[in-house]
Amino acid sequence: MSDLFKNKYRISSARLQTWNYADNSLYFITICTKDRECFFGDIVETRCSASLADMPENKMQLNDLGKKVESEWLKTIELRPDMNLELAEYVVMPNHFHGIIFIGENKYNNDYPKYMAGDVMHHVSTNGIVDDSPKNKFGNQSKNLASIIGGFKAAVTTYARKNNIPFAWQARFYDHIITSNEEYLKIADYILYNPNNWQKDKFYK
Repeated sequence: MSDLFKNKYRISSARLQTWNYADNSLYFITICTKDRECFFGDIVETRCSASLADMPENKMQLNDLGKKVESEWLKTIELRPDMNLELAEYVVMPNHFHGIIFIGENKYNNDYPKYMAGDVMHHVSTNGIVDDSPKNKFGNQSKNLASIIGGFKAAVTTYARKNNIPFAWQARFYDHIITSNEEYLKIADYILYNPNNWQKDKFYK
């Protein structure tokens, strides 16, 4: 698991031009805070019984902002019922968020072809405004992955501002298209054990 993110993301401001980001796909999402500051809470040690020896020993203790991150993510399906979304494993960490999201066939993506694509970094502003150039030519730009993440980030930012909580997201987010069950299980395990491996994590600060 320690090498899961090694050389994983292509650091580029350009969106892949051959991929429809609203298409039917399972995505592994990573979103960081600005400068990787720890805004969402702390990792605390826990003790597991012998029967739970294989479960993570540490857990993420969310503060109010961290709880808002979690609640806004879980509202994703409710807010976009027409996109045929499903949420899988996710975790809110002190300075970043990981989640797996499935975008199924819907009226916005079923007329577009599928393309194979690698890992991508996107630019999405603190206010949730997508700022990729040139624009992806496929599909409704308000009904795709970037719009989902932009809205999610904007909701958390709005909450922080209303409650006078110093906070900012990193402008970009990362996505990786999961292409096999084996890969899905590997990433799901990474998410599950992320709190336990916090001090070895590339985002640790």
